[in-house]
Amino acid sequence: MKIDVLSLFPEFFESPFSISMMSRAIEKKIIELNIHQIRDFGLGNRKQVDDSPYGGGAGLVMKPEVITAAWESIPKDEKAITIYMSPRGKVFDQKQAIKFTSCDHIIIVCGHYEGIDQRFLDLSKAIEVSVGDYVLTGGETAALSLIDATVRLLPGVLGNELSHQNESFSNSLLEHDQFTMPRVFREMKVPKVLLNGDHAKIEKWRLKNSLERTSSVRPDLLSKIDPSFWKELE
Repeated sequence: MKIDVLSLFPEFFESPFSISMMSRAIEKKIIELNIHQIRDFGLGNRKQVDDSPYGGGAGLVMKPEVITAAWESIPKDEKAITIYMSPRGKVFDQKQAIKFTSCDHIIIVCGHYEGIDQRFLDLSKAIEVSVGDYVLTGGETAALSLIDATVRLLPGVLGNELSHQNESFSNSLLEHDQFTMPRVFREMKVPKVLLNGDHAKIEKWRLKNSLERTSSVRPDLLSKIDPSFWKELE
C-alpha cells in the first residue's frame, strides 16, 4: 500500500512512524509512506497557503490553487483514493479501516484553519472522514489515527495475524476483559473458566463478557450486532 500525506507540518509524523508496528510496516515494505509539505506549493515570497473566507467570518481557508498543486504533484492512477480529514465527514470506524486495506494507494489531506476551499474537494473527489465528534487543531492527529488503524490490519504488520480478530469493534462489541499471571493479585482472582482449558466455554464467556461491557459502556453499538451473534450465546 502506498500512502501519501499532504500536511503543513510533516515533522509531526517523524516520531510515530519511526517506532513499533508502523516502522516495521515501512521496513518490510508493506507500506510506502510519503509526507509532502503543502507550503512548498505556496504563493509568493511568503509561500502563502490561505486567505480570508468569502462571505466573511473568522479564520482562514486553505487556497484551492495551493492544495490542488500539491495534490496534482503526486503520481497517481484512477484507483487512488483521496481522503480529507474533516470533522464534518463520516465517522471513521473499524469497518472503514478494513475497507481501506483493499486500497493500493491512499492520499490523505490534512487541513488547518477553517478548512479547505470546497472546489479542491470537488475536483479531487475527496472522501471526508472524521475521527469523532470533536474538532482538532489540524488534520495530522486524525490522519495518524486513520493510518495506524488501517495499516495494522495489513498482513505481516502484527506479529500474530489473529491479534486483531477479536479486538473491540471487530464484531460491533467492545473487547472482553483480559487477564494474565499471577492468578491472584491483591486478593482478586482470574475467572475460573479461563483456567480450565475448555475453549468452547472460554469463548462463550468472552462473548458474554463483551456483551456486558458493551451494554454498560456503549449501548449504542448493540443495534449493529450481527443477528448470528445471539445464536453463539445459546
